[in-house]
Amino acid sequence: MSKTARIFISTGEVSGDMQGALLVEALQRHAQAKGLQLEIFALGGDRMATAGAKLLGHTTAIGSVGIFESLRFVMPVLKVQRQVKQYFKQHPPDLVVLIDYMGPNLVFCEYLSTHSPQVPVVYYIAPQEWVWGDGWFWGVKIFRSDLIVRATQRVLAIFPEEARYFQKKGAKVSWVGHPLIDRLQTAPDRETARAVLGIPPDQIAVVLLPASRQQEIHYLLPVICQAAQALQSKLPKVHFWIPLALEKYRPAIERAIQTYGLRATVLNDSSAHTQYADPRSDASTTLRAIAAADLAITKSGTVNLEIALLNVPQVVLYKVNAVTAWILNRVLKFAVPFVSPPNLVMMKPIVPEFLQEQATAENLTKESLDLLLNPQRRQTMLENYQEMAQALGEPGVCDRAAQEILELLPSSKGEDHSS
Repeated sequence: MSKTARIFISTGEVSGDMQGALLVEALQRHAQAKGLQLEIFALGGDRMATAGAKLLGHTTAIGSVGIFESLRFVMPVLKVQRQVKQYFKQHPPDLVVLIDYMGPNLVFCEYLSTHSPQVPVVYYIAPQEWVWGDGWFWGVKIFRSDLIVRATQRVLAIFPEEARYFQKKGAKVSWVGHPLIDRLQTAPDRETARAVLGIPPDQIAVVLLPASRQQEIHYLLPVICQAAQALQSKLPKVHFWIPLALEKYRPAIERAIQTYGLRATVLNDSSAHTQYADPRSDASTTLRAIAAADLAITKSGTVNLEIALLNVPQVVLYKVNAVTAWILNRVLKFAVPFVSPPNLVMMKPIVPEFLQEQATAENLTKESLDLLLNPQRRQTMLENYQEMAQALGEPGVCDRAAQEILELLPSSKGEDHSS
């Protein structure tokens, strides 16, 4: 190809950065095989930069769940959006990939459909309208499957049900599978992880995963630490491991460890550092800590799938602002059977999850003890994990996604939209 193809990728939060990095790697690998030159610029984080993307904005810490929780991020998001739109004018992309990150990415989707309708848009990991259903707030539709159908050339679905939903809506959909399947191909096993972390074979290790967003430090960290304190009183040999999603959370977590008198070790997530070139590498301390653990007490999110794929029992919790919860339930009429991805994939409660007022230290402690001390309960969960894993697809997810994306490049069809 005579010219360099410019691909813009937009994502946010810690999980989006990880998924984006895996995709950047795969895009470059397949482009090289095809003799294509790529320039990838992005909103994302350190992992994406390490994988080769030029960052226009760092968005791993710009994200929230809830209505009021998101208000503090309005100005940072608007600033980043203005910067990207200005960059588009000076450096028009040949193709745009939107990964998750519903609020900002739906804005880009609308903007591109209006101002650059000739630019192909791919939505990879689309908003979970298929889970939440239609939601309206003050006359505004929260989820925009209509926009996604109208403004994208392809939806790359990671769940079978997601693919079916968007197909019924009229989108062009490909089910590629979940990128975690690729990420965990090189994850360490339990013995290796314990050896690296220095955990004796007979020690009870519990990994605590309280936060990848600032709001979760406030709402989830205290109750998780209270549960850990109760576990410690009943299991004197237990030790807790807390991998950091972002370094900025270290002071709050270390203060909580002191406050609750926990025997705990805080770990950097080394895969976020630029010296590690492979986002799939088992250099990820988070994956290592999970693999070494007997149990995870964790927030709801992508990490629940990682825990399940590593065959570690887990207890899940989530809390948002009480007013946000009231609006979601009473005004938007969200009737979600589950929030944790393993339960959503299977549409049955394969992991215990505690939400809002049910997310208490007592409930977490009771479930944790049962999973640690009841072999039959553990075995049932592990068997459900195996069934769940089959629904996430086969390895090669990111390769399949990259191939679909590169085929949509105008240059691969003899077109040039850069002028």
